[in-house]
Amino acid sequence: MKLLFKLGAAGLIALGALSAVAPSVSAAGLSSTVETVRYDRHHDARSCSPLVAVRKARAYGLRHAEISRINPRRVVVTGRTRHGMDRIVFANQRGCPMLRR
Repeated sequence: MKLLFKLGAAGLIALGALSAVAPSVSAAGLSSTVETVRYDRHHDARSCSPLVAVRKARAYGLRHAEISRINPRRVVVTGRTRHGMDRIVFANQRGCPMLRR
């Protein structure tokens, strides 16, 4: 009978400790989230659209292409090739002409 009582008490203590740990784990954010950069700005017809730049970079062989940087003169798209990380720089003009690879 003593053994059964000790096992029950140990189980209650373990259950109490487990319920105290759960909120701290959820507050720490165990799940990893990936933030994506969204470019929802309005692009006029004279500038290079980020969507067009990514599509052109993929056509040039860049996998997992994403916008790295946009400024008034250029749009930088980074991604992977079979040789490793690479980037393509497009002019921020209509049609997104490629400046360098």
